[in-house]
Amino acid sequence: MAKTKTAFFCRECGNETPRWQGQCPGCREWNTLVEEPSVPRRPRSTGASEARTASGAAPVRLRDVEGSERQRWTTGLAEFDFVLGGGTVPGSVVLVGGEPGIGKSTILLQVAARLEGAGHKTLYVSGEESAHQVKLRADRMETPAGSVTLLAETELDTILLRAAEAAPDVLLVDSIQTVYTPELEGAPGNVGQVRECAARLQRYAKQTGTAVFLVGHVTKGGGIAGPKTLEHIVDTVLYFESAGGLDNRVLRATKNRFGGVDEIGVFRMTAQGLVPVGNPSELFLGERTQGSSGSAVVATMEGTRPLLVEVQALAAKASYGAPQRVSTGLDHKRLALLLAVMEKRAGIAFGQLDVFLNVVGGIRLAETAGDVAVAVALASSVFDRPVPADAVFIGELGLGGELRPVGQVDRRLAEAARMGFKSAYLSPRARPQKPPAGIRIVETEDVRALVERIFG
Repeated sequence: MAKTKTAFFCRECGNETPRWQGQCPGCREWNTLVEEPSVPRRPRSTGASEARTASGAAPVRLRDVEGSERQRWTTGLAEFDFVLGGGTVPGSVVLVGGEPGIGKSTILLQVAARLEGAGHKTLYVSGEESAHQVKLRADRMETPAGSVTLLAETELDTILLRAAEAAPDVLLVDSIQTVYTPELEGAPGNVGQVRECAARLQRYAKQTGTAVFLVGHVTKGGGIAGPKTLEHIVDTVLYFESAGGLDNRVLRATKNRFGGVDEIGVFRMTAQGLVPVGNPSELFLGERTQGSSGSAVVATMEGTRPLLVEVQALAAKASYGAPQRVSTGLDHKRLALLLAVMEKRAGIAFGQLDVFLNVVGGIRLAETAGDVAVAVALASSVFDRPVPADAVFIGELGLGGELRPVGQVDRRLAEAARMGFKSAYLSPRARPQKPPAGIRIVETEDVRALVERIFG
């Protein structure tokens, strides 16, 4: 019996090497090579006549390409359509990733039921659950899903054959890690299987105009399992995350060829399925306690959506040697930088204090517009004096202690005014062209003046 040849594949870029190395020679990442069966390469044809008949595609000029932008299919789940950029694009491939049990299968079954109800034929392929298990989930949902066509199968050739027979408008595969092709050796879920199955489903989508949704598992590091090329193959990558509480979910777009990147949609998990949250700012500020120190509100931007989020800080005397620096929702290096600026420019010493920072609701402050709110929350905790409950803070903090302007101030202020805030602290260079009615603009040059203005 012939011995199966093996090679080492990179989980990040898919590069193949004959032996294990600590660092991938392709993408230069460390400890990403895994051993899997090697697939013999097909010999390439060098004949010109054979090359011409190898494919039906021929080069054309862009002005000769016919067709226009296709109309999107809306699901009726407002937050889901918003993250996609307005709805599902025919012929697109969407990858939905998230931790186990977070609701990936539930939301895709809801999407299939709503698209079927809107007149778009769907085919839901379940590779992880039996038909009976899927029906039990469908019976609990508020949206009727009885007309959705279900296929419990994991072999790719059979899936494509049934899809060709049914000719659905939307194909949903749960999950891509369970699908395999017998042409490749190795178990389902390995690098080669995931890459090949995703590539063939992508070709099927482009050739037939069928919208394809793929469910992807995540690794311990939070990335989608399989090679990084899986995310390059698809048109849209959505991550399903838990938003702090047990019932809140955030759907985030990290790649979108048909819409904005970093857009988020907020859902609430109920017994009947996932329910879109139309006002995320109200959700994240709903549990806010007024009158306590160490709390400030920032108007941040998630894609094109303004969002009001509470930042909580706690500074306490260190009792166990070196002071701790713990942050949730903010990069710890950014926190260290802000602490240094506060100590140097505002005269607040943190050298003997434990510092804990939390962005409420599971939101990550990826932009620097939250610097001022973090600084005010830290000062409030040190002085043990509350921040005005109707104040919102917008701006970046420079190394000189100066307040720097950020983009889209008008939209941030409009959201703050809509939520009932009465004052906004920002840089003089960020003065809005037309401040919204009911909100007072407080211009402050640097962090020292800001602390003195608020706390005296």
